Amino acid sequence: MADPIKFGTDGWRGVIARDFTFQNCRRVAQAIADYVKEERLKHKGPKGTLSGPMIVGYDKRFQSDAFAREIAQVLEANAMRPILIAEALPTPAVSCMTKKLGGMGVMVTASHNPPSYNGIKIKIDGRAALEDVTKGIEAWVDRTAPTRAAEIKVKSYRDVYVQYLKARADLPKIKSKIKKPIVVDSMHGAGAGLMTDVLKMKNLVEIRAKHDPLFGGVHPEPIEQYLTALSEAVKKNKAAVGLALDGDADRFGLVDENGKYLTPCQVFPMIALYLIEKKKYKRKIVQSVSLGYLAERIAKEKAIPFEQLPVGFKHVAERIAAGEADIAGEESGGYAWAGKGGIAERDGMLTALLVLEMMAVTGKTPSQLWKEIETRYGASHYKRIDYRIHKAVADKALWTQKLIKKLPKKLLGTAIKELISIDGLKIVLEDGHWLLMRPSGTEPLMRVYAESDKPERTQGLLDMAKKWVAPNLNV
Repeated sequence: MADPIKFGTDGWRGVIARDFTFQNCRRVAQAIADYVKEERLKHKGPKGTLSGPMIVGYDKRFQSDAFAREIAQVLEANAMRPILIAEALPTPAVSCMTKKLGGMGVMVTASHNPPSYNGIKIKIDGRAALEDVTKGIEAWVDRTAPTRAAEIKVKSYRDVYVQYLKARADLPKIKSKIKKPIVVDSMHGAGAGLMTDVLKMKNLVEIRAKHDPLFGGVHPEPIEQYLTALSEAVKKNKAAVGLALDGDADRFGLVDENGKYLTPCQVFPMIALYLIEKKKYKRKIVQSVSLGYLAERIAKEKAIPFEQLPVGFKHVAERIAAGEADIAGEESGGYAWAGKGGIAERDGMLTALLVLEMMAVTGKTPSQLWKEIETRYGASHYKRIDYRIHKAVADKALWTQKLIKKLPKKLLGTAIKELISIDGLKIVLEDGHWLLMRPSGTEPLMRVYAESDKPERTQGLLDMAKKWVAPNLNV
């Protein structure tokens, strides 16, 4: 019996050679082709976002280029007019081309996951496909036997993507104002070399740019535990800033001029305040429920609407695409904002350029930008811990309701103000501090998040959560 294909928060992923195989890639590619054919028949021919060619991209993981070629061959055999990108590029480059050419994008990547993983992301109209699309593709798996074509079209889109990046940042201001070294950490991923092409600055220092499918022995995720090399490089070069990209360069991590890592709960309000005060953005701020409280405080002060949505960047991106929101963020380092020529997609490269622009325009260092936020809106000490549990939670809603019944009226001496159950359970206290427990829907994992104004209080919230999930821990 063939392995089931299930798309999670952002794509289908599996261990290479065990789950992610050439055979399974062919099954997914055939399902994608059948889904698109069905959609075209419903609309009596090619229409809208599915009328253009299929763009097939890949990152620098082990065999990603070969997997991508296999997918393109199946799509070609089904008359989907695929174009295989000639080089490894970031996922946002594929999203950009789907917006430009009007087709669907298939990106071979496992994003920030360990080196043993690979996966497939689906892009439509410049952003991640929503659940109705991925469920539709899942429904077509194995209903038709895949066939392959020998010849496919291959084309480079590197220059197109570089020009897109250049058009969305104030490069003259960055080049004229930032004189100290800028360190870019590509984490051996698909973003390597691109910042050099965009900025063309002599003071740019790029680390971990060499192609390495093992990612230097760490996960290609731009979070503190994997950014020691970046922090050290910033200190060694006496740099102005450290900018990190994940494996497929759609997520971003920030290290200040002192080599200190800033969390997404600190970076997002810095971005939001700049866009509001300097760029005059006025529409809604949207964020995933796992992100912090500071952006909401900014929105309240500026009389701007604010909304929290389930985890998964596709949810917040839809608000930008629909014209409802101007600024979007997620806890895992994904950010997007509205603007001429932009797309509703997270992009680590664009975020890095925006941070440089913020520094150039304000004349402030990253630590000074953060200090301004902290002074005006409060401190943020955020932490996340993932726990392995006995088995995956099959029914999130039922799990949440059972947990609500067990809750005390106070946590760490502070009354509970609000319960948010759009994705797991987020407990918001009267002082704004919060705790989120969110079971994964696809693997035996419990993700626990907390934020407060003191590190010891944040840890106290996490310790309390561990007691609640302890009976299910896989230890």
